[in-house]
Amino acid sequence: MLERTLRKDRTEVTFILPADRPPGPVSVVGDFNDWQPGVHTLEPRKDGKRAVTVELPSKGTHSFRYLAAGDYWFNDESAGDQEGPNSRLRT
Repeated sequence: MLERTLRKDRTEVTFILPADRPPGPVSVVGDFNDWQPGVHTLEPRKDGKRAVTVELPSKGTHSFRYLAAGDYWFNDESAGDQEGPNSRLRT
């Protein structure tokens, strides 16, 4: 799931997943972090889910995927768009 918060010149996007699916650590990787795993790792929240917030330029399109333990790549169905194997989001 994605949550967006609009700011003056940027959009804060929060990437949210269940606490245990998939198991183990999960990173969101994309063109906004040069596809580097571990830069934006989802952390536990009080509501029992995992999340990480990333600041992105407003009025842009960004490709991303999630990377879980065991080199398991997957997309975010709530992104609403895809580009090849990647999820896409618009800010």
